[in-house]
Amino acid sequence: MSSAARNLRAEKVRRIFERFDSNGDGGLNREEMAALVVAVNPRVKFSDEQISAILDEVFRTYSDFIDQPAGLTLHGLLRTYDDGAGDVDRDFDALSLSLPHSPSPSSPSATSVAAAVLSAADDPSTSSIVDPSFIPKRASAAPWASSSPNHGIAFDSTWPLLDDLEILVKRLRSKQIQKSSSDNNNGNNNFDSFSEAGWSREIDHADRRFHWDESSADYTVFVKELTALRGRADAAGRDEAFDAHMAIGRSLYEHHLFREALNSFRRACELVPTDVRPHFRAGTALYALGRHGEAKEEFLLALEAAEASGNQWAQLLPQIHVNLGISLEGEGMVLNACEHYREAAILCPTHFRALKLLGSALFGVGEYRAAEKALEEAVFLRPDYADAHCDLGSALHAMGEDERAIQEFQKAIDLKPGHVDALYNLGGLLMDAGRFARASEMYTRVLAVRPNSWRAQLNKAVALLGASENEEAKKALKEAFKMTKRLEVYDAIAHLKMLHKKRKHSKGSGSGVDSEGEFLVVDASKFKRIGRKTTLRQDLANALEIRAFQRLTRLDHCDIEQLKKEMSETNVPLSYSGSGAPVKSIRKAGLEMILQKLLQFLKAETFQGSVKAVNEKILSVMDASGSGRVDLGIFFAVIAPLCSGPTDRRKRVVFDALLWRQTNEGRGTLVRRNDAISYIKLLRAVYIPSHGVSDMMELHGESDPSMISFSEFLEIFNDQDWGFGILSTLVKLEIGDRIRHGKHTCSICQYPIIGSRFREARQHFSLCNRCYSEGKVPSAFKQEEYRFKEYGSETEAIKDKCTCFTLNSKSTESDP
Repeated sequence: MSSAARNLRAEKVRRIFERFDSNGDGGLNREEMAALVVAVNPRVKFSDEQISAILDEVFRTYSDFIDQPAGLTLHGLLRTYDDGAGDVDRDFDALSLSLPHSPSPSSPSATSVAAAVLSAADDPSTSSIVDPSFIPKRASAAPWASSSPNHGIAFDSTWPLLDDLEILVKRLRSKQIQKSSSDNNNGNNNFDSFSEAGWSREIDHADRRFHWDESSADYTVFVKELTALRGRADAAGRDEAFDAHMAIGRSLYEHHLFREALNSFRRACELVPTDVRPHFRAGTALYALGRHGEAKEEFLLALEAAEASGNQWAQLLPQIHVNLGISLEGEGMVLNACEHYREAAILCPTHFRALKLLGSALFGVGEYRAAEKALEEAVFLRPDYADAHCDLGSALHAMGEDERAIQEFQKAIDLKPGHVDALYNLGGLLMDAGRFARASEMYTRVLAVRPNSWRAQLNKAVALLGASENEEAKKALKEAFKMTKRLEVYDAIAHLKMLHKKRKHSKGSGSGVDSEGEFLVVDASKFKRIGRKTTLRQDLANALEIRAFQRLTRLDHCDIEQLKKEMSETNVPLSYSGSGAPVKSIRKAGLEMILQKLLQFLKAETFQGSVKAVNEKILSVMDASGSGRVDLGIFFAVIAPLCSGPTDRRKRVVFDALLWRQTNEGRGTLVRRNDAISYIKLLRAVYIPSHGVSDMMELHGESDPSMISFSEFLEIFNDQDWGFGILSTLVKLEIGDRIRHGKHTCSICQYPIIGSRFREARQHFSLCNRCYSEGKVPSAFKQEEYRFKEYGSETEAIKDKCTCFTLNSKSTESDP
């Protein structure tokens, strides 16, 4: 919809609003809303019960737009039209209103697109607030049937079934209400992310108002009675049965009886397999049940049916894309979700929820600038969208624009004072900025809303530590441990106790140990190695960064043979890059599917974190131009060194990946030297960016058309200075994860040493991997140079000590 059309639409809604805001208080109360409903439906005679049911649903659905005591605001009325509850042009004409110098109204099809998108309507419709052809026949009908103009009930025979269903549901509710109330009072909320996702109301279930006990005897009786009701529906003709099962399913869905709703929608699918609606509704029910994979399949069927039907379901297409994206996110497939949110926004540029979801998903994969753009568009379309402001703040903080981020978080909190995500994320920002006292206040406000959030409790403890409120921090840590019993919280408490003991000990003994954690960072040239087996400080720093990425992505749990198998089974057609050379390229969304197969053991949330890390570290380098496509063979070769398995096998699979990507299959044992060199450049650019590639490009820049064998490739790969010889250090770190050094702790961070221990020869202090790589030494031991020896295990240290003792003994015996 163009800007002019949007402005015209808004002006019409404003004039309708002013017509019925008789007391001029800026809101439509129940009397004024009732007058509006009656006035725009002059041919319909409403009963008091029908008017009351309609108003109850409107005021419940749009409670966020109610200003007490005035009533529904102008923005709220505009929102009802946007959500498909009426047609602006029809109502405007029915009221005989006019606009001076206004252009001719937009066609119904143009104005109904946004409404259909936002409400996930079943049918294209130009109905008013209540379409006369769909007036509920009974006051006891389900709420959705009373207020939605798009429920699509086409046969009179459906209404008695709905009446009987309402009786069954009310009977079941009355029997379970006491038990349910008890469960709700004692229940725990384990959500750690509290933003309303901005999803279609068809798929948002964070606020389930009633929890059914499906194991109870009364529920079993209800299912039997419901089966009999469905039997009555099946007794009619196909079209009537389809209408009845769809209506029964929607009513059950509104009552949050999702499993039974699903059964009804699936029966409707059986009756008319090519209809979009039952697949769409089945998808929403499956998502509500947490069956995201099956929901995705139903939405794909709905999408296929909608696209095959021409323009019949064009209005529903954007919402299908949105809900499909939400289901994909539920599986951790965020890059794929972005594709569908983007498509929804293209089909309906005013779909602010699609834009918000797109921005949130882009943020989730680390594409912060693109996320900022989408989220800014969402808040432009809907300035009071608190969740979009919150996510925009997160994107800005990730880009280092903290002042703007604070403003966005504050906007979200002003709009919704109990917005947990905004409070939590603002607390994190303030803590990053060193404003610990203020950060602690934010986490306290989070806990006021979500008292069982252990992460908020833990972060509050950290903030209190930063503010030197040690006793309060200790209390907060203990509370966090009570909530979760997680090992990381226990470790934090143990570390705090250890630091406290060491401080007391150092004050009493006057020892030279640097118990206060003060340290010096010395130049790398002052770190000397004892023996060639001791790792260079810079090599260790690079290897630690690679290891952190490896663990974050869980690639160290991906067997190298699985990668080889996936490579051999993947068939990618050749495409032509900008340089004109044919390559086996693939879109990022397709690559995400392959990555999911390799990391199928991960839960959705963990996989999403893995995709984000891969996108930020690898794909951003491989797709520097932003085309959205990457060379799949090179990608396999880039991740192969980080997979689990023997080192030699990893290198072999790297070579096989370079063979696999070549277009000339006739040379199956040799790769181009240029390709090998380009690969090594890229590998170093991804994993060792601090070294850069300019020197290497200068050294190896000449074009070389020759072919090389695997053994020749290994010489290039293993080169310590220009290749990826750091792999040996990475493997050492992988093994070291399981190695402890008894009671030895790092003299800097005070944590028990895991992996290699670096012992200084003169002062005899020990450093862990991290502190050694960062060049930290205790400030009490300042000297011109430091000589370190690396011990891979405590056994090595004992052997070295015994060897030194033996040598010293022989030296003493040989003295005259």
